[in-house]
Amino acid sequence: MSDSTTAPTSPVVLEAWFDLQCPDCFVALDDVRALRETYGDRLDVQLRHFPLAKHKHAYAAAQAAEEAVEQGKGWPYVEALLARTAELGDRGEPVLLEVATELGLDAEEFDTALIDGRHLLTVDADEAEGKAIKVTGTPTYVIDGERLDGGQSQEGLRQRIAETVDRLLKG
Repeated sequence: MSDSTTAPTSPVVLEAWFDLQCPDCFVALDDVRALRETYGDRLDVQLRHFPLAKHKHAYAAAQAAEEAVEQGKGWPYVEALLARTAELGDRGEPVLLEVATELGLDAEEFDTALIDGRHLLTVDADEAEGKAIKVTGTPTYVIDGERLDGGQSQEGLRQRIAETVDRLLKG
């Protein structure tokens, strides 16, 4: 997702590879929020899409997130959608439009974007890059070329990321 949390000139970039139907990614939001709060504009958190085959609606959710970026609310949309992963799994794509409406986004345009596939290339490119760097599960983080896998456990990831950010900021 091209909608990062800070200005594009941030000195440290953290790529967060998420599946937007993944309950572990919802849990990981606490770490992402804490890191953004700690580092502010010194850390650029970039969401990257890695929809897992086991999550039937994750690919459409990634496309919807890209439409939210187009409409100026990428991260708010991602956070609201991740809070409803179980509902997305049960009810499917109508949830994507409901979240858009709740955030004041143009739900008709969301529906059109999902039908016409205007964000397919972005999602496909992220997924291909993720496979190339051996992302196998979500959440996965990449910072300074180091891949940190959070799919098995979030334990200690925030601290490892913070240590890397601190080291990079010191130069």
